[in-house]
Amino acid sequence: MTLPIRTLALTVCLLATGCTVGPDYRGAPEVAGDALHAGATFAHAGEGVQAHTPGVARWWTALNDPQLTALIDDAIAHSPDIRAAQAKVRQSRASLRSHQADLLPKAGVDLAMVRTRSPDLSLLGGNNGNGGGRGPLDLYVAGFDASWEIDLFGGTRRAVEAAGADADAASEDLADAHVQLAAEVAQTYVALRDQQARLALVHDSAQLEGEMLDLTRQRRAGGVASELDVERLVTQVEQTQSRVLPLEADVIESLDQLALLTGRAPGTLDTELKASKALPSVPAKVAIGDPSALLQARPDIRAAERRLASQSAQIGVQTANWFPKLSIMGELGYSALDPGHLVRKDNFSWMTMPRLQWNVLDFGRVQAGVDGAKAGRDQAQAKYESAVLTALRDADVALARYGHQRENVYRLRSVEASATRAATLTRQRYRAGTASTLDWLDAERTRFSAEQDRIAGDAQLLKSFVTLHKALGLGWQVAPGSGEG
Repeated sequence: MTLPIRTLALTVCLLATGCTVGPDYRGAPEVAGDALHAGATFAHAGEGVQAHTPGVARWWTALNDPQLTALIDDAIAHSPDIRAAQAKVRQSRASLRSHQADLLPKAGVDLAMVRTRSPDLSLLGGNNGNGGGRGPLDLYVAGFDASWEIDLFGGTRRAVEAAGADADAASEDLADAHVQLAAEVAQTYVALRDQQARLALVHDSAQLEGEMLDLTRQRRAGGVASELDVERLVTQVEQTQSRVLPLEADVIESLDQLALLTGRAPGTLDTELKASKALPSVPAKVAIGDPSALLQARPDIRAAERRLASQSAQIGVQTANWFPKLSIMGELGYSALDPGHLVRKDNFSWMTMPRLQWNVLDFGRVQAGVDGAKAGRDQAQAKYESAVLTALRDADVALARYGHQRENVYRLRSVEASATRAATLTRQRYRAGTASTLDWLDAERTRFSAEQDRIAGDAQLLKSFVTLHKALGLGWQVAPGSGEG
């Protein structure tokens, strides 16, 4: 009898105080304490970054490219993915309001008209002297009913707590959708400008090689150059022109991808973005903050923490099923055979019914629900810890790649400048007849390769810049339509 007595004593206590069962959420656990303590810095923060705390939104404006800014703004305003995330926020907030309403009484009004006829008892073997059935009978009913389940043990309050945390998580998911979309638009835009720059380089090289081919044919006609020199140049021109079609296909793919990201049909942006444009330049310094600021900036971490809070509250929702449920129901009404007599005093009726429900024998169903809720809490906690560690890894790798790519770009530009000077000198010597065709071809190949590498390096530096801001969780903002509606 020990367990029933203890349960009864606990029930009496809770009835008297209106306690809330289940664990009170105390916040997310500490993760990677050494890396996140006050004053800690990122392990691989190199040159070109500073510890100033960055803003959370519109980092792309630092690139000073109006077209990129307009594309990202259009994407955030019109992307189907953003609209889906906004709808999820509205849905979660509606669910929260529904759970909040469960704390309050429910009331309703009933109006009814019943038409009935009793059977002829003589046909059923009865004989009460009436000689037949009763004719049609009309009954008019008007009533008001109310019910209220009193939240004695806090199960409903825990459900409200869980729904509120879920609504917060949906808002953070929307912010994370902003981060992901802005980064993807920027990466695709950089890829487009990279492809267009390399395509322009191919056209320029093909034009130069065509001019040199004409000159070599003239020299061949004059007996100065050989047929082998002409064939070598023909091969070089054709090899250069063979690079055009793949690059043009890449440009079309990037244009269509940008159209998709901004919620438009393929081909919509072709006219606007078809003209080649130089790649934007990264700023001299990038504000990155510190690891502790990363936890506040990244929406996916905040979303994981809110889901942990929700799962913790679910334990209380399930634990409340151990205890009785008290509800009060009542009804006031009038009923009459004539609608004109409906509201007379003699036709008034009322009913009240306190009700206590307690599942004292459930064969472990409640315990299974509590165990499942605890497992859900543990899973959410593990996901939160994983989100924090992943964020630290992303930021550290992005910083390392950004720093290394900055150094690589400096070297590539130096190589390009040297190769360009060498190609210019060799071309002058070739025109003067002091350098061979082979010398000129080698110099042009080196220059072409160096310029391609420099363009690719600039593009990769920009992509690293974008990846760094994505890893820092920057780029989210409150977009129109994210609230209720």
